[in-house]
Amino acid sequence: MPGTIYTPDEPPIVRRTMQTAQLFEKERLEVEALLASGIFTRAPNLAHLLKYVCDKYFDGAAEEIKEYNIAVEALGRRPEFDQKRDSIVRVEAHRLRKRLREYYESEGASHEVQIDIPSGQYTPRFVLKDPKSVVAAGQVEVTVVPAKEVIPAQASAEREPSALVPAVRETEPALMPAPQLASGIGLRWLVSAFVVVLIAGTALVLNNRSQQARVLASSNVLPPAGSGDEIRILCGLENGSYTDAFERVWQSDRFFTGGYPNQTPRNQIILGTRDQQIYRNRREGNFRYDIPLKPGLYELHLYFAETMYGENNVAGGGEAARLFEIRLNGKVLESFFDVIADAGSSTADIKVFTGVSPGPDGKIHLEFLPNTNTPFLNAIAILPGLQGRMRPYRIAARDRGLTDNQGRRWDPDHYARGGQIIARPNSNVPTPEPELFRSERFGNLTYSLPVAQTGKYTVSLYFSEAWFGPENPGGGGIGSRVFDILVNGVTLKKNFDIFRESGGANRALIVSARGVEPSHQGKIVISMIPNLNYACVNALEVIDESR
Repeated sequence: MPGTIYTPDEPPIVRRTMQTAQLFEKERLEVEALLASGIFTRAPNLAHLLKYVCDKYFDGAAEEIKEYNIAVEALGRRPEFDQKRDSIVRVEAHRLRKRLREYYESEGASHEVQIDIPSGQYTPRFVLKDPKSVVAAGQVEVTVVPAKEVIPAQASAEREPSALVPAVRETEPALMPAPQLASGIGLRWLVSAFVVVLIAGTALVLNNRSQQARVLASSNVLPPAGSGDEIRILCGLENGSYTDAFERVWQSDRFFTGGYPNQTPRNQIILGTRDQQIYRNRREGNFRYDIPLKPGLYELHLYFAETMYGENNVAGGGEAARLFEIRLNGKVLESFFDVIADAGSSTADIKVFTGVSPGPDGKIHLEFLPNTNTPFLNAIAILPGLQGRMRPYRIAARDRGLTDNQGRRWDPDHYARGGQIIARPNSNVPTPEPELFRSERFGNLTYSLPVAQTGKYTVSLYFSEAWFGPENPGGGGIGSRVFDILVNGVTLKKNFDIFRESGGANRALIVSARGVEPSHQGKIVISMIPNLNYACVNALEVIDESR
């Protein structure tokens, strides 16, 4: 397929990258346009296949795009699907590749972004057909920088880098062959040309930053949010917005003073999240946010992922490489906050604070001050709060959320590490909430849920044995699946057997623990460790017991 493919290992001399959020949104729009085009009207399986693999890609869960998962979750095959005997996925993928090729050779030929599924793979690639049109539209940033660009001292007033360790911009190295110079004249000519280009480039950058500053200044002048509203901000995102997998809208950066925007390379994977986009941009430096709110009680979530320091990151180091202070309305929330110590490098970390209210001026004031190296922040979420406690977590082990028969909202699966999700469409558990048991996560599982440090919590885990049992595909019964359940390292169940404790297969079972205190990092970590066959869970709930 013609066009420019933006892949993680692309090494041109001048690296052209569309601003991440804009490209991400264009990719989503292309999927929607393709599904609405009518080319799948008589081929619903192809539509299901395309939507499934693209949704996984957008969720940052490309590792789950596997033949078995596609067969069961997208094409409706039963859980006992055997890919050696049934070639449905390979056949439909071949048909989809052909249909995409035909579409982009005809009515879709002019589309700026095009979708390709390489032969022998199922993960989609998005092809930018005409990068020149993107350059003309001003949507491409052109950079020629070394892997570790030290910000010059004269820029400190504008970008406020740490005086302790030079700031490092996270970019891929520019590769340029060494020129063959015939004489000193050639060398002097090259140096002169370089100086001219450098001056012109600096002027262009400063002009762009000036324009961006005017745009950002205008975006800061916004009315306060109502007490029932949510505010979601992607720090460092200079324009546009982003709609995540939960249909929540994140706005571009606003209400800030100081610091500078920075970006994580798109090919760098952030662990512990299915939504990579939230951690692609950040504000860094000595900065603050003054966010207008209507009177009321709020819950504050701060998002971090350390992608500069730590093992395998560009600046190396580890714990204590970056320590900073966080203040809310003048009160210290974290005095020596260390993201790596809190969660690890290149790992999503969320800090939760309850009982937040605006000050006398109608704003909440967040300050980020350096201890060692510059503070940073990826995102802010401000949610309507509950009196004296944190909002509950309700998570179903499935790709899409649901509203139960009591009107309660259950989010799609997130905060999980290990295992994979599988649909159980034929499950019919006799319970008031049967939908909760029609999907599960199985494997060696860990959920790490960020909570307010001040509370005590009730943790409830929902189980049903849908694989083992005389009438189920796996056969067997008691003793077929055995695993341990730990909450913050304390054993809740040893050698837990869903079949035995629920009284049989396809029966609902809820296991609860009360009075659970958060870890020192403000997390509730739920581990399900296999003993015999895989652990599994259908849903989980965390309720703040405070009143």
